[in-house]
Amino acid sequence: MQFSRPAIRSMRPNGPNRSRSAWWLGLCVCSCAAGLLLIESGCRRGGQPSDEGVLLYCSVDAEFAREVLAEYERRTGEKVRVIFDTEAAKTTGLVQRILDEAGRPGADVFWSGEIFNTILLARRGRLVAYDSPAAADIPSRYKDSEHRWTAFGARARVLAYDPALLGPDVDEPQTWESLADPFWAPRLALANPLFGTTRGHVAAMFALWGPPRARAFLQFLADHGAAVVDGNSAAVRAVAGGDRGACMTDTDDVIVARKQHPRIEMCFPDMGDGGTVVIPNTVALIAGGGQGDPARGDAARGGAARGDRARRLYDFLASADVERMLARSDSRNIPVREALRSELSMEMPPETKLTFDQITDAMDEATAAAREILLK
Repeated sequence: MQFSRPAIRSMRPNGPNRSRSAWWLGLCVCSCAAGLLLIESGCRRGGQPSDEGVLLYCSVDAEFAREVLAEYERRTGEKVRVIFDTEAAKTTGLVQRILDEAGRPGADVFWSGEIFNTILLARRGRLVAYDSPAAADIPSRYKDSEHRWTAFGARARVLAYDPALLGPDVDEPQTWESLADPFWAPRLALANPLFGTTRGHVAAMFALWGPPRARAFLQFLADHGAAVVDGNSAAVRAVAGGDRGACMTDTDDVIVARKQHPRIEMCFPDMGDGGTVVIPNTVALIAGGGQGDPARGDAARGGAARGDRARRLYDFLASADVERMLARSDSRNIPVREALRSELSMEMPPETKLTFDQITDAMDEATAAAREILLK
């Protein structure tokens, strides 16, 4: 098959702002629209939340999150009102919303499909410390030392490819950096690097390789026609549809795509230090939400009962039961608990030795470079 050399396509620069505007429109009419931030149930009056249930911001794919939240409601009898982020601006739109709501009532709990923006929120003082008993058996790598977030249910960064499009004699690349090659780059798709897990992946390149090597990698992709698409699932669709031979994406997107396109394969290229980037879910309590902020002497908005509900939802999301649910779902998230991986016969792929904080430290520089090089 002949591959064309498409131009790099940029996301709308005001994507997250549009998501916020769409949320307010949806708030007024209490309706849902595809591509907008979505309120599952309940409306807020005068900017104040209802005392019924707990309000959750969630950047996890709705099809997986709804199953988990339905189980929580079944067990507790408590309602969860949830606002989802968009696919294209995954996580980033809700993170900006949480930052914008500083000093004003916001949601109670944040369930993110990645970890780096959660760390940024913690550094900005937008999360409240909570040492969840449900997270006692989670390894320390996946818990904040100040108890501001807990990580669980991970995905790994992979290269997805269609062997039929690449040819029978093509070997899987052993490292991510080896994609800066005249064979791979023109055949490659990747999600917009300003958002989601791709943003974290590019930041890991800057953290481990250093800015000169990481910039050279991005420049090679741009110069040789790598395509930037709206999200990880769109990148996999480009491979499934035959437009691209390979893409940088997450394990869950490949697993879901294989239901209709079983020919798609995936591999785990090495970052250069022994493993790929593994990105877990995170759960956190939002400062100014139902639990208040004890460190500042804040009163809990909605009282003690609302704070208790927020912590109960946190405990549930951080529990082994939820890791098990996500591992058995179509997303096949990898438990961070070793005992669960053994129970479910799952393995964690070799993981980069970078800490999550080291990757987060490189986020601003990596994002600026990606915008300059890939999205110009």
